[in-house]
Amino acid sequence: MTLYEELQRRGLIKQTTDEEHIKEMINNGKATFYVGFDCTADSLTAGHFMALTLMKRLQQGGNRPIALIGGGTTMIGDPSGRTDMRKMLTKEDIDHNADCFKRQMERFIEFGEGKAMMVNNADWLLNLNYVELLREVGHCFSVNNMLRAECYKQRMEKGLSFLEFNYMIMQSYDFYYMFQKYGCNMQFGGDDQWSNMLGGTELIRRKLGKDAHCLTITLLTDSNGKKMGKTAGNAVWLDAAKTTPYEFFQYWRNVGDADVIKCMKMLTFIPIEEIEEMERTMEGAELNKAKERLAYELTNMVHGEEEAQKALEAARALFTAGASSANMPTTALTADEIADGKMQVADLLVKSELAPSKSEAKRLIKSGSVSVNDVKVADLNACVSEADFASGELILKKGKKGFHKFTL
Repeated sequence: MTLYEELQRRGLIKQTTDEEHIKEMINNGKATFYVGFDCTADSLTAGHFMALTLMKRLQQGGNRPIALIGGGTTMIGDPSGRTDMRKMLTKEDIDHNADCFKRQMERFIEFGEGKAMMVNNADWLLNLNYVELLREVGHCFSVNNMLRAECYKQRMEKGLSFLEFNYMIMQSYDFYYMFQKYGCNMQFGGDDQWSNMLGGTELIRRKLGKDAHCLTITLLTDSNGKKMGKTAGNAVWLDAAKTTPYEFFQYWRNVGDADVIKCMKMLTFIPIEEIEEMERTMEGAELNKAKERLAYELTNMVHGEEEAQKALEAARALFTAGASSANMPTTALTADEIADGKMQVADLLVKSELAPSKSEAKRLIKSGSVSVNDVKVADLNACVSEADFASGELILKKGKKGFHKFTL
């Protein structure tokens, strides 16, 4: 099985510009490819997994990854998949976020001389002269074609700013620049990036000739990847200070039944033959074992074997009578917060992020799926007091799989 065939069997590839040429390059380790990461936060999320693991797979096959940090494009904001304009960040915020990204990427990709590269498009985009840019590449873009692109069409009704309208040109210029400077001959991105990516391919060919071998591939579903990165309205971060290893493990342990095999194929390095065998035989208890395997593999990849093992043991312990809560996600409360029974259970659910809002918290209580110290909560306005912390801690539970410890 070739590397490209494996990518297909794992369900990663949706569309390409020249499949036969792409196969030849990837299978023979001739691709120098880039994936872009805009620095909109100070941590990558679970939604970036697909791109990170893809880069690792291709590097293992002898290809050279370029991790493109979007220090410049983040100042514009990608309209793809958005119903409103992104928050404007300062250059200082973007630089800080880029530094955080670098440290996290190093767990997936091997950087160094002759290996993967990490570059920041602020190095070339911020130095561009606007008039010179228009004269150099403006004639290569048809406004009519741009307005037909999905990334813009979905914004036209609510309003598309001229700032965001320039994003396609900036992203296209990235590929054009790296093609010339670094020999970058291939780009990967989610399916919501297809129009932007084709803009880069077309720009290279129009400026450098039809024989310029620049290739474009989109992953099967970036929208799915972005959904992977959120739960209950909150992002699932790769930074342990934002999402603990235990919480990270539990997120993957709780993926939907229909998604566990898909996630295994796309995100893990378990041999594809083994996953396909699971797919043929998996039912009942085997499904839970597969979810546990998925959670362990991904937690190990991000946080290391020790933290993955601790998370696994803690998760198993929660289903055992009298189990320790040592590795459970924890929040410390002050005596003032619960004085006179002022802290409602609904507020605890929001504080622990087991519910995204107080109204949702009360809905959960009404459904009978919330308990405090193993006692089901029936009153929508139920409160906790110091008496509930007799052992120094309080265990809040949502359903069968959501747990949070509060200490006093």
